[in-house]
Amino acid sequence: MRGKIPALLTVAALTIAACGGDNDSSEPAADEPAAADEAASDEPAASGDAVSIRYSLWDANQLPGYESCATAFNDANPGISVEVEQLGWDDYWTGITTGFVSGTAPDVFTNHLARYPEFAETEQILALNDYIDADSVDTSIYFPGLVNLWARPDGNQYGLPKDWDTIALTVNNTMLADAGIDSATLTNLTWNPQDGGTFEELIAALSVDANGVRGNEEGFDASNVAVFGFGLVGTGGGNGQTEWSWLAASNGWTFMDQPFWGTEFNYDDPAFVETIDWIKSVIAKGYAPPFEVFSATGHNDLFKAGQTATTSLGSWEIGDILAAEFETTFFPTPVGPTGDRSSMFNGLADSISASTEHPDEAWEWVKFLASADCQNLVAETAVIFPAIPEAAETVKNVRAGQGVDVSAFTVHVENGTTFTFPIADYAADRDAIMGPAMQDIFTGADTASTLADANAEVNDLF
Repeated sequence: MRGKIPALLTVAALTIAACGGDNDSSEPAADEPAAADEAASDEPAASGDAVSIRYSLWDANQLPGYESCATAFNDANPGISVEVEQLGWDDYWTGITTGFVSGTAPDVFTNHLARYPEFAETEQILALNDYIDADSVDTSIYFPGLVNLWARPDGNQYGLPKDWDTIALTVNNTMLADAGIDSATLTNLTWNPQDGGTFEELIAALSVDANGVRGNEEGFDASNVAVFGFGLVGTGGGNGQTEWSWLAASNGWTFMDQPFWGTEFNYDDPAFVETIDWIKSVIAKGYAPPFEVFSATGHNDLFKAGQTATTSLGSWEIGDILAAEFETTFFPTPVGPTGDRSSMFNGLADSISASTEHPDEAWEWVKFLASADCQNLVAETAVIFPAIPEAAETVKNVRAGQGVDVSAFTVHVENGTTFTFPIADYAADRDAIMGPAMQDIFTGADTASTLADANAEVNDLF
């Protein structure tokens, strides 16, 4: 799932004063009597008089960019003081959901496509339509399709796009060279669920057992592997964003009966079953780590520790992979039986809590977060691809200046080989069904029968 950070990150908060950019964590003060001097009334309000807006996000890597946005926003809006706070993924969502009940939810928070349908259905976040219309916000400035991700069938809009992400793969350059493989071949890989295509040939050649024998050589010991050719990300639950969705989609599979707000899921489809069976087959061959390995250690950690030679990842993880002590290359997902490569197209947005005491001020902050002014600031950090094309281009240029080619992530958007995150009601209930089912499958259960049972349960929700 997008942006998951396994461990709790240190809470970081920034309260930026309403004028001058000085830090000030004081609560808004009671109204003071009007000054007799007319000139004094034209002075910006002191920070203690500003309306305080709490803004929450989960990704520590994105914190500096949004701190810059808060500074710029408060300089331009002396009546509002924004406090930016960050928590790791699991604690973040616990805080949001319990905050809705206790009345302590942040005014504005980064939302996810897996979460917002339920929040909207239970009226825990505000529809933005009236605000968008009143301020004549131009929603055509974003990459095509991003705005629609945040609109329910009733037409209510619950977020404005802040970024987008896709999936690609990365390889340890040293391991690639040791295997005698030309990096240029990575852009032309193919995959199928029968023999794995040239993608399986790649991960076989990159797998090395404890005796130095490669996966494509006689005598390879699949029970005693030193380096797995492919670092499996995880079981994937019901979304499989970085885990298996890109393979299944390239095999012609779709999540549900329609791109958005479907009511019939296809987890029992043979195209999906054979995709998962192929992943299980490369685990059995020793080309990918078994469940007990990939469930205990994050896929990026396995990769950076040299235990895997390749792994799939989301574009929000680029910076983390570049922190490895060896050089890496990003390459696109392989071309599947459909004749195309595939990637999930996901995007985050910021939502306003229905419990906020300052909805108008919260909207001003949300509007700024979705603007070119903020997204251009975020682009300079090159952590994610902003939702506005010009800002996303800045990210490409920043990375290119660092000698990093990120086209493996952008090619999907440029060539139209993306599919959308499965946005539907009952997301939490679906995950509660599919999470255990996928774990059972990767620990020995029969794929077809387990998926058939789980799919029936999921569809019964509707």
